[in-house]
Amino acid sequence: MEAAAISQRQTRAELSGDKAARIVEAMRRSVATRGIAGSTFDHVAREAGVSRGLLHYYFQTKERLLLEVVRLECEARGELLDQAVANADDADGLIDGLVTAFREALGDDGGSFQTFYELLLLGQRNGEVADELQELARQTRERLGDALRVGAAAGVFSLRADPIDFAGFLFGLADGMAIRRLSEPELSLEPLLAQAIGAARALVA
Repeated sequence: MEAAAISQRQTRAELSGDKAARIVEAMRRSVATRGIAGSTFDHVAREAGVSRGLLHYYFQTKERLLLEVVRLECEARGELLDQAVANADDADGLIDGLVTAFREALGDDGGSFQTFYELLLLGQRNGEVADELQELARQTRERLGDALRVGAAAGVFSLRADPIDFAGFLFGLADGMAIRRLSEPELSLEPLLAQAIGAARALVA
């Protein structure tokens, strides 16, 4: 596991610029439309406008490329949440900011969530993928928890739960609604979102 982690860090250090961004974005779009099984290096290379050999050079396996997609998605989600908490003036502002961050992360098709869920299923058969996903989930939850702790300590809002636990609760709500969107694309999330907001507000003052 340590060797694999070192290898991934080296890959990330090598990746930079437009080609890397195109490769990762092409894989993200491919999983959202074709699923993991249909997202071959041939498809991704063609859509990214790079050679198949370049994908192999950087990532070696499709699983490593998929994990990079999820890592960047988690980073982007973390930045949205950091901004939501930092910009909050009070409890209502916090909830409004978190809802906005969720809407942006969900997007029109829930593609970022779908990639993560597809990888969760893959992780049932691949220990390296499972370990990486667990670590990414922990880091994202603790990142939000730390931001919430800072806001509460500053007196911007108060929490009726441990910040890390509250962060986990929020992610649970978001995951549930994202799964509804993926399983029933025509279903309006607004009634569910209103109930989720009510549940979250009960823990913030």
